[in-house]
Amino acid sequence: MKKLHISFAGAGKVGGALARKLYESGHSIDIVFSRTEKTGNLIADAVKASWSDKPVFPQSTDIIFICVSDNSLEDVLKRIRCNNKTIVAHTAGSYGLDIFPPEIRRRGVFYPLQTFSEGRNLNFTEIPFLIEADNTETSDALSGLASSLSRNVIYADAPKRRLIHLAAVFAGNFTNHMLTAGYEIAESAGFSNDILEPLIKETISKALELGPGSSQTGPALRNDKNTIVKHYNLLQEFPEFPEFRYLYEAVTQSIINYYNKNKR
Repeated sequence: MKKLHISFAGAGKVGGALARKLYESGHSIDIVFSRTEKTGNLIADAVKASWSDKPVFPQSTDIIFICVSDNSLEDVLKRIRCNNKTIVAHTAGSYGLDIFPPEIRRRGVFYPLQTFSEGRNLNFTEIPFLIEADNTETSDALSGLASSLSRNVIYADAPKRRLIHLAAVFAGNFTNHMLTAGYEIAESAGFSNDILEPLIKETISKALELGPGSSQTGPALRNDKNTIVKHYNLLQEFPEFPEFRYLYEAVTQSIINYYNKNKR
């Protein structure tokens, strides 16, 4: 793929990871716009770009990626100033093309379905990229760029992308929070977190190999009321985390309902 001039609005985890990967792939990163100079320069320096506190981009920029929080997305898009031939694409899973102001002529979505954290070296070839655009030319440009990073590029409109974003919250964010709760409870008993690691690895491995619906175990699946009540009472020992009791009750009931329904 030919070398592109790419700029970024936003200096968070998604923007930083994309900027570094695209720079490593041979593209030129021109501007990193960020309200905070420290975080903006951290990324800009890594990719030999310039930091700016104004969302004004060079006429030569081919693509601008908008990698800001959902709450800031609409405001930032309204403030973008660029060549009317420049593609402007946001990376949000829950928003479509309708959030763009009419001044932006070439608009798209470039959503990487992955969790991003500082210091993590991700294999981009395995990350699904969900693409949407307002015309074929823009779609082809974004799909081509995504294909140079990943072998899994999918065209998905906003309704489908919103659903997969919701699925990702359950599979990723909620799973991670459950692990946090497990660690807190294990530590309260005087155990280090690594006591749960074999269980966690087998749970995830089994779910991926057999499917999570076929891999469920535990007292909720068996509807073991005695154990469930004991666990619920034990959670009273965590007054600093009262939400753990509500989580346990809600998830236990969800498991019972889900598997009873699927037995019918």
